[in-house]
Amino acid sequence: MKILVINAGSSSLKYQLIDMDNESVIAKGNCERIGMDGHITHKTFDDRQVSVDCAFPTHTEAFEKVVEVLTSGEASVIKSMDEIAAVGHRIVQGAEIFNKATIVTDEVIDQIDGLSELAPVHNHPHALALRACKKVIPANVPQVVVFDTAFHQTMPEKAFMFGLPYECYEKYHVRKYGFHGTSHRFVSRALADAMGKKVEDLKIISCHLGNGSSITAVDGGKSVDTSMGFTPLDGVIMGTRCGAIDASAVTFVQKKLGLDPSEMSDYLNKKSGFLGVSGVSSDNRDVDAAAAQGNKRAILAGEILRYGIKKYIGSYAAVMNGVDAIIFTGGIGENAPSVRADACHDMEFFGIKLDDNKNAEAKGVLSKISAPNSKVEVWVVPTNEELLIARDTKELCGL
Repeated sequence: MKILVINAGSSSLKYQLIDMDNESVIAKGNCERIGMDGHITHKTFDDRQVSVDCAFPTHTEAFEKVVEVLTSGEASVIKSMDEIAAVGHRIVQGAEIFNKATIVTDEVIDQIDGLSELAPVHNHPHALALRACKKVIPANVPQVVVFDTAFHQTMPEKAFMFGLPYECYEKYHVRKYGFHGTSHRFVSRALADAMGKKVEDLKIISCHLGNGSSITAVDGGKSVDTSMGFTPLDGVIMGTRCGAIDASAVTFVQKKLGLDPSEMSDYLNKKSGFLGVSGVSSDNRDVDAAAAQGNKRAILAGEILRYGIKKYIGSYAAVMNGVDAIIFTGGIGENAPSVRADACHDMEFFGIKLDDNKNAEAKGVLSKISAPNSKVEVWVVPTNEELLIARDTKELCGL
């Protein structure tokens, strides 16, 4: 059985075709620069590749190209789309409407589009992609949407409410939603399996660290708090996002620079973070390289991240009245031993102690990196959001 997983952005469309019999990736690729000049990269399980410029005026043409490369040419992997049992889509914002995976209907697409004000960069493009997919994918193939925010719908009110007048929540739905939920759900379950325990019996702090980062307290398999908030801007410092900041600092800087709200949003989301502090790059690898050469601003950017992670670990241990395990995942979490080491340094009070050798060796593979005498287990757990979306799609469609 084959399931196609789609992750659409405003100008991109990433995809994976997964064989659910053994959960292996048959092919994957990305349609880029949709609405501009267009380009597709496509790679199969046996390393056949396509990389070609295309005309992608809209997402519809991008989907048509995906169908073409999957079913024809030297890098094809199926004879027709009839071999695909279902399609699963990643959706960023489901708000309070969607707390679980849902079958795609025209009404569901309209509801997703209606949430665009809460996630303007993501939800409208998701809706465009869903409508385009319906035009291209055979009508008898079921489609499912899986929401990043759904996992965090178990947070209690005291965790997701802000200290604003209550009518801001009632009228405008202003609250903490949290993101990366699909990743946090996947790695917490994968960790429980690796530990030989039930996720319902564990208190876990999951650190998804990458160009976008979020940290989540997972108690008994449920999210009880998370670092990202109303949007993905909140929490620890990220590639180009500032992370948590005093709201008055925002209005102060906005006035000083003479920016309108949209320009200020870009300033916080696209010009801050590692890029803004270091002046070097939004990529942690570049920042680390500059720090190793003695660049003081690059060193500071790294220190801000590590300090922020440590603060969330401490606060979430308090929220859950303990912690059994800490997960590091995502591009940085899986591949940056120095970030993990500094974030866990001087945490013996919490029962956290790393094995330096195991930590240094662990890159991109499932690994326990805590010392034998550490009361809290620390793990690197590679995330696989696409696989979880495929699993949710399979289960919901009864396949």
